[in-house]
Amino acid sequence: MSARIVRAADAPAYHPPLHTGVQARRLQGLEAGETDRFWVGLSTYPPGSSADTSPTAQETVYVVLDGALVLTVDDGEHELGSGDSVHLPRGTVRSVVNRTEQPARLLVVIATPVEAA
Repeated sequence: MSARIVRAADAPAYHPPLHTGVQARRLQGLEAGETDRFWVGLSTYPPGSSADTSPTAQETVYVVLDGALVLTVDDGEHELGSGDSVHLPRGTVRSVVNRTEQPARLLVVIATPVEAA
């Protein structure tokens, strides 16, 4: 297999469930091309946009690329800024909101389900 490049302008849009006002693009995996163990998305959170409280379907990593977001998990609220990252084990109940006046960009890496043996 050779390298697969997905240009930002060509990354397919997708609509994550329980997200309000968030613009999401698939950078790798699923409709952006096959991957083995994960997929990668880029979510833009305009001011006031959010991901509602819900459990993560799979192991997830968030990396804030620009701006600031508030992540709420079982131990409280955490403000995440540019360069901050968080690992969320499968089933972690979380919400995300942009409470600032500036857009925020979030790199999302999510594991694909392990196939039953």
